Amino acid sequence: MKTLPINQLKPGMFVHGVTKQTGKIRIKNQGWVKTQGSIDKLKQAGILEIEIDPDKTLNLDSDSKITEKPKPAAPAVSSEPFDPWHTTHSMSAEMTKANSLYTEAKSLQSKAFADIREGNKIDVAPFQELASGFIDSVFRNQDALTCITRMREKDAYLLEHSINVSILISIFAKHLGIEKSIIQELATGALLHDIGKINIPDKILNKPGKLTDEEYQLVQNHARFSKEILEQSGLSGIAVDIAGFHHERLDGSGYPFGKSGDEISLYVRMASIVDVYDALTAERVYKAGMEPIKAFKILKDGCPDSFDGDLVTKFIQCIGIHPVGTLVRLESQKLGVVTRSNPTSPLKPQVKVFYHAKHTRYTEVQDIDLANSRCHDSLEAAVRPSEFNIDLIRFFKSSILP
Repeated sequence: MKTLPINQLKPGMFVHGVTKQTGKIRIKNQGWVKTQGSIDKLKQAGILEIEIDPDKTLNLDSDSKITEKPKPAAPAVSSEPFDPWHTTHSMSAEMTKANSLYTEAKSLQSKAFADIREGNKIDVAPFQELASGFIDSVFRNQDALTCITRMREKDAYLLEHSINVSILISIFAKHLGIEKSIIQELATGALLHDIGKINIPDKILNKPGKLTDEEYQLVQNHARFSKEILEQSGLSGIAVDIAGFHHERLDGSGYPFGKSGDEISLYVRMASIVDVYDALTAERVYKAGMEPIKAFKILKDGCPDSFDGDLVTKFIQCIGIHPVGTLVRLESQKLGVVTRSNPTSPLKPQVKVFYHAKHTRYTEVQDIDLANSRCHDSLEAAVRPSEFNIDLIRFFKSSILP
């Protein structure tokens, strides 16, 4: 894939998606641009930058007709504004389906690891179907799956990390206005992006201390292993790129292939951001998860050398300063879980409180909308459950899950 400013788009090029625009116009489908008139329409719609597939560029005759069968059709532009925050279901209505999908995903991941250990190819079809389920849930109400990603098991990182990256990149892609067919590939690739870790001994993967040079080199090769496993299983394109290149960095300092700059596609840049964010915020056997706001700062500090600064900003905007599922402390010293984000006022989400930090006791569960003018409380900070010795997962299962 290659990113181009709209002024460099030529008839015969295959448009994969929009990467930068002034509005919220969506390209309904990928396809070849047949005429200059089609390009002019894209410009008029406010599109500034697009991603093309150079391998699909066609030769045009003097009458600007495509000399080979034009499938798929030229990209169509929708004039309807796209609202990435639009929901069709309430969070409570979506929670049952979202939790079922997450449980299914963990079972599927376990089966894939077992298949590889036995020397079998993994069946990618169930992962593609699961990815579709994630995407449908995200478009109904992203808060349900977002909340579940925040409820981490310390001893399930290898399974949960890839699932969370798949969910988060689906949310990210939705907010960027990327088409569902592409999100499907992104979500599938993310579900399998760390599958190569099956070739790394657990004692190295879970080692709390510093790795030796030999151990570190082996860990770096997990992305290469993931790429090979997916290729052997029949996947190609975006999904394989995410598996193989998610640790590459814009300045060339990444691994295992040392790619840099334009060699790293938009989709891999997205995956690298999401992968690091989830890793930083994860609960591990040997370390506590970082608060999201601190993880965002690390990502910002990594721009522009490691990460795309524009994409990092957009990722923070779509996930929220205090993502749904985050444990927060209010000025009243009550603790609660963010249950609904507030894109217009990020510091005033909806919170379900259940614990009093000052009195160190559980309280009656109560829903508080910090944006309500009658609410006299405010958000003080995000905190970790371990600071107060509370079992957030137990509360989640008893009070948030239907």
